[in-house]
Amino acid sequence: MKEKRIETCGTRTVFAFDLDGTVTREETLPILAGELGLSEEMARLTRLTMDGHFAFSESFRLRFHILKEIPLATIQGIMDSVELDPLIAEFIRGRKEDCAIVTGNLDLWVEPILKKLGCRAFTSKSAWDEQEGLILASIVDKGESVRTLREEADRVIAVGEGANDIPMFEAADIAVSYGGVHRPVEAAIAASDYMARDAESLCKLLQMLSK
Repeated sequence: MKEKRIETCGTRTVFAFDLDGTVTREETLPILAGELGLSEEMARLTRLTMDGHFAFSESFRLRFHILKEIPLATIQGIMDSVELDPLIAEFIRGRKEDCAIVTGNLDLWVEPILKKLGCRAFTSKSAWDEQEGLILASIVDKGESVRTLREEADRVIAVGEGANDIPMFEAADIAVSYGGVHRPVEAAIAASDYMARDAESLCKLLQMLSK
């Protein structure tokens, strides 16, 4: 892990959370791919992307073109049933103004989850085309998202576990690699200031760092 930064007291702290495998107890895209009988293949591609073997932007474009064949109502229904970690969700709901979800997942797909959490979110964006249907308009820049939050707060604490979270870690004041669902990739651990292995220890750490 990298050298810990000095923390200061009496500042406004904002928390930036990755979504899949951090706030949710499962990676959501493999669940969606189950509708097409491709859950194992999607899980493998998702894992390779998290490990940094594929650029996130290229991987997500591929995954989007596979999953866009599923009706949006079906996707949102599945997302509405995705299990959230209760402790992390409670932490976010209790600090809605000071928490944000920063995810490469698509805005319309994760809308039901974001409504449950009630906090701000930075996501990949979709649009509607009369001929093509749902299209991928833009892919989130996690580092830029944290820099936006940094303009509004004295300090940003980022939480994630994949290679695509590293830009978020680098832009944050404090980075926490979280292993509640699966072990963070080594590059994310190296880029983090702290590591938490379960939701209880994560929430305790975040509460301590926010004081």
